[in-house]
Amino acid sequence: QLQFVESGGGLVQPGGSLRLSCTASGFTLEDYAVGWFRQAPGKEREGISCLSNKDGHTYYAGSVKGRFTISRDNAKNTVYLQMNSLETEDTTLSYCAAARVFAGIGTVKAMWVMGGSDVNSWGQGTQVPVSA
Repeated sequence: QLQFVESGGGLVQPGGSLRLSCTASGFTLEDYAVGWFRQAPGKEREGISCLSNKDGHTYYAGSVKGRFTISRDNAKNTVYLQMNSLETEDTTLSYCAAARVFAGIGTVKAMWVMGGSDVNSWGQGTQVPVSA
């Protein structure tokens, strides 16, 4: 029984901030590369960030780079996404994700940008509505 439960979503005004979190149950997050995807209505799912469990390096999609920060706390079995300077274009359904690989960021990035076909666990999704 594997679970990846996320929380922290909610309405935020443009320019505001939110922090999403995902906590793993039934598996050890340290054994997984982790990251986040998001999807806006009528658009394809986008891999926006990931974190290698091998070298600790991060990747950010151009749409969020400089505004979002991914981190993990292995003791809490939790991954976070800090989102700052939110824009209306950030209104999406966001998903945490974990892939059971041991690989550097180059490999993990490739997994994320191709759509997460090798992802093993997904969060249930959380709404991030950005509106004045």
